[in-house]
Amino acid sequence: MASGQNWLLLNDQDPILVALADLAPGTAIGEGLVLREAIPRGHKLARRAIAAGETILKFGIPIGVASRPIPAGSHVHTQNLEFQTQRVNWRIGGQSVKPAAAGRTARFEGYLREDGRVGTRNYLGVLTTVNCSATVAKLIAERFRREIDLGAFPSIDGIAALTHQQGCGVRADGTAMDLLRRTLAGYAHHPNFAGVLVVGLGCEDNQVHEFMEKAGLKPTERLKPLIIQEEGGTEATVRGAMDALKTMIEPAAAARRRPVGAEHLTVGLQCGGSDGFSALSANPALGKAVDLLAAAGGTGILSETPEIYGAESLLLARVSDPAVGEKLIELIRWWEQHASEDRGSLDNNPSPGNKAGGLTTILEKSLGAVAKSGSSPLTAVYRYAEPITAKGAVFMDSPGYDPVSATGQVAAGANLVCFTTGRGSCFGCKPAPSLKLATNTPMYQRMKGDMDINCGEIVDGTATLDEMGQRIFDLMLRTASGEKTRSELLGYGDEEFVPWSYGATY
Repeated sequence: MASGQNWLLLNDQDPILVALADLAPGTAIGEGLVLREAIPRGHKLARRAIAAGETILKFGIPIGVASRPIPAGSHVHTQNLEFQTQRVNWRIGGQSVKPAAAGRTARFEGYLREDGRVGTRNYLGVLTTVNCSATVAKLIAERFRREIDLGAFPSIDGIAALTHQQGCGVRADGTAMDLLRRTLAGYAHHPNFAGVLVVGLGCEDNQVHEFMEKAGLKPTERLKPLIIQEEGGTEATVRGAMDALKTMIEPAAAARRRPVGAEHLTVGLQCGGSDGFSALSANPALGKAVDLLAAAGGTGILSETPEIYGAESLLLARVSDPAVGEKLIELIRWWEQHASEDRGSLDNNPSPGNKAGGLTTILEKSLGAVAKSGSSPLTAVYRYAEPITAKGAVFMDSPGYDPVSATGQVAAGANLVCFTTGRGSCFGCKPAPSLKLATNTPMYQRMKGDMDINCGEIVDGTATLDEMGQRIFDLMLRTASGEKTRSELLGYGDEEFVPWSYGATY
């Protein structure tokens, strides 16, 4: 990777460079180039003349085609670069599959639960089966915070009321209900919850007892259902909930952190508000940290299926089990069909903010998204919110919308989330702590109160990818041990619970 003062060449085959600073027209930037127009930082510029219809490469991988001739020194973006479906290589495994990294010892201080799973936090939770019980769930949490002084119980992190817009008006035996129930079951069973109330209305499609039975959940001292219509209405349900929660306080308060191996750490990998630096700094640095986590026996969950589109070959090359590769290909084909049925395209994914930050097509965005998962073998592929048991780098199907994707990862067992951002996303994901990784220094400085680590140092030349990867991994362990994230200190995490809403509403 060759570099200059204000530009970056990512691969010798690339016809483009990446601007590392705002560049004015007339600027000479090396390679005999003089800029014909202004190039914003993080955006692409033509290092030579590019013909109309020519495939444009970044990192040596196609990100689209030139929609018209592009003179050398010109801005390469939405006005002259367009999406084109690519099928680079759907070959599974082969020589590209790296051997598993040698094992290493890493530990954190976590809450060891009775079933052997480990929590990184110790919350009480209120879940809802249906939107109709959402207000009651929030009233329960508000009254709990008002009446219970958790200062006397320092090992309890708080109470989280997680509500949603679903639970009725759908087929009780359909995909939408299956997704919702699988998600709720994952949260009800999550090791970061010491106790959970499940609140229903009583007449909804997602009946409380049927949901719990199908999910294999039984009422216990830790898990209790409440039905508003049976309790006698709002006030009676809030009183009943307070009585139930008070019985959970003492057991939750008795929990103590103890040293455990990093094999008990499962990290959801997210990127949102991505920019032209995401693939250069935070995402590959997070990938380095995931490789360290995998070597220590832990798990990193890559998701957002529409955001690996065009770069799935990079994941398939890391698969040794053909069945795993076929599952990933099946997901890609489903998403292509799903977008087509909506008369859309997977290239609809880059948001206005992504494009303002320098990303042009989904193919370009996907290169950075895949980098979050590192380079270790891809060991398994899962459906949305399906319990994850495999170790190493795994993939879980989800939409690209961050709250929906992260909700599925936490339901699947993630007890920590790492979220990279270039534009400055604000996010939390109770009961799992969420680390925010900035891709560039100006945004980090502007939004310091929301960011946990500045990966822009890589672009600045003050840190290497390996050094930043180690720093991220060390921060993962400290966070899993109880160190608060910025999003936790700001109170994020209740409203970001967004189960995947799928199909028709009746």
